[in-house]
Amino acid sequence: MAVEPLANEEIERGLEDLPGWSLREDRLVRGYSFPGHLAAARLVAEVAEAQEELGHHSDLTLGYNKVGVSVNTHSVGGRVTELDLRLAHRIEDIARGQGVA
Repeated sequence: MAVEPLANEEIERGLEDLPGWSLREDRLVRGYSFPGHLAAARLVAEVAEAQEELGHHSDLTLGYNKVGVSVNTHSVGGRVTELDLRLAHRIEDIARGQGVA
C-alpha cells in the first residue's frame, strides 16, 4: 500500500492527540527538556531503537539536556503522512515512560 501525504486538516486532527507537537514547514516537530544530558541521551537511544523497529526515522537533535524531533516522509517529497503520526505517538509513549511530559 502506497503512503500518501496528509491534508493539513488531517494533520491538525492528528496533532490533537499529540500535545507539544506542531506542524512546521511540512514536518511534525517537538522538543523535550531533561534534568541532564544522560536522560536526554536515553530518549534518543530508545527512539532510535523504535524507529528501527518501525522502519521509519525522524531527525533527532541532542543537546546537553534537550532533544529535538522532526519527522516527515521522504518518499512522498518530504510531506507528513500517517507514518509520521504513528512515529510521533510512539515517541510520546517512550517519553512518557521516562517521565517526560
